[in-house]
Amino acid sequence: MWTVGVDEAGRGPVIGPLIVSAVALPTSDLDILLEHGVKDSKDLTHKKRLHLVDWFHEQAEQRGWKYSLVDCGPERVDNGVQTTGLNILEVELFAEALNLIHKQVGESVHILNDACDVNEQRFTDRIASRLPQWPWGDSTIHSEHKADATFPIVGMASILAKVERDKSIDKLTKQIGIPLGSGYPSDPNTKAALPKLLLDSTPHPALRWSWKTVIRAWNKKHGVDPPKRTSTSGNQQTLF
Repeated sequence: MWTVGVDEAGRGPVIGPLIVSAVALPTSDLDILLEHGVKDSKDLTHKKRLHLVDWFHEQAEQRGWKYSLVDCGPERVDNGVQTTGLNILEVELFAEALNLIHKQVGESVHILNDACDVNEQRFTDRIASRLPQWPWGDSTIHSEHKADATFPIVGMASILAKVERDKSIDKLTKQIGIPLGSGYPSDPNTKAALPKLLLDSTPHPALRWSWKTVIRAWNKKHGVDPPKRTSTSGNQQTLF
């Protein structure tokens, strides 16, 4: 029997991708995460998160642990917000991460999701409806608020997602050539970067054009709302 934890990083930022990670361990190995200090990524330093990611990959090689990462870029985030809404987009991303894990571990999994909906059961049901041939054998699925703080395996998924998002922001910072901060609207570096990302005929591709922060800034500069995004091509990666 496998236990799978799923979590995301980057729901709120105005810059960069939303990352969803799924982690699968044999249920008998779960205590190893707790013994090694795995917890919600928000409760760990950047250095500790990096250490735990390196440690996880070592364990994955030795013990056969599995994981998947789904990288949802700003363009797809905008398209989701403008059509079905952010909550449904997250449901789709969680399902994609789980379907990738299913290919690696097969039947009999106990799935734990960090609920991204005020209604935990609705979040569960929406994900389950997007898992082909669900239920997989005697598998179960459960969603819970703050599951990343309650279940170490969900905490491990949050760490992988957070580190992957940080890598994406670092890459964007080098590409653009200015400090971007964390990407959250309240970050002073992000605030300072925003006007510089609105100088062309459209907002910079790294921005989420549907975010109120961008809409207000663009409207103030141009007197109209920014254009809407419709294409999602080349905007998603799945990583193992």
